[in-house]
Amino acid sequence: MPIKIPIQLPAFQVLSNENIFVMNDERANTQDIRPLKIAILNLMPKKIVAENQLLRYLSNTPLQVEITLIQTKTYISQNTPSEHLDKFYSYFDDIKDQKFDGLIITGAPVEKMEFEEVTYWNELTKIMEWSKTNVFSTIHICWASQAGLYYHYGIPKYDLEEKMFGVFPHWVNDEKADLTRGLDDVFYAPHSRHTEVKREDIEKAPELEILSESEEAGIFIVATKDRRGVFITGHMEYDRNTLKDEYIRDKEKGDNVAIPKNYFKNDDVNETPKYIWRATASLVFGNWLNYCVYQNTPFDLNKL
Repeated sequence: MPIKIPIQLPAFQVLSNENIFVMNDERANTQDIRPLKIAILNLMPKKIVAENQLLRYLSNTPLQVEITLIQTKTYISQNTPSEHLDKFYSYFDDIKDQKFDGLIITGAPVEKMEFEEVTYWNELTKIMEWSKTNVFSTIHICWASQAGLYYHYGIPKYDLEEKMFGVFPHWVNDEKADLTRGLDDVFYAPHSRHTEVKREDIEKAPELEILSESEEAGIFIVATKDRRGVFITGHMEYDRNTLKDEYIRDKEKGDNVAIPKNYFKNDDVNETPKYIWRATASLVFGNWLNYCVYQNTPFDLNKL
């Protein structure tokens, strides 16, 4: 949330120069307040787990947030009870006439496939096109970040020689950027993917900025300059045991997968995983809700 101080106070100019959000009395007195409408297109197989992870961070704010959960019609989850989906989820056709302050599109375990081969690709592209006019700001997570960059900007994904799997150090490219404000000089975040996007392709799109990256994990956070689109290649929303569960799942399937890096003490899978990205996730999701959505979305969503 912004700090409200008199414009004449010296700190007002100092903080403004640092790109810290300060608000004078005139702007504060004209602000209308209402709940934020956030939709989540949940593409993860275990939808209840993904819901819990995202809602944990979306609730860590003084802002009131109303959530709408969306599932695809062209592919029905086999890992979530149908009763749960029927009770709590909508289809795109049910909400397409509504407008939302924000949309989150989750990752999905389909990155080895060509985008057009994914069962729900046509439905997803319809939703991403709809988001241009009906959503103020959209976060795309992991595979969805690659799908969004490909659909909106023609940016390809590339296969990795081995899975990017673990918790990696990252840095911020612009410490004054609103979305990454408050992150440490070095911070950690999980990745779990078989493909990547490359800097040279992103730099060809003048609308995009690379806000954060990693020496080992590569590009991490990309956003449009107006923050209407945010693309995060990792999984900040993951909880302590998510990578462990994925590792066990992959081993049981017979996949040749390495132990997640920088995750277990001494790479001992019997040890409790290190949970060193909670603060990062809280900051980034909080910054998105506040700076990218709340402070900029119109009070009357019909004016979007």
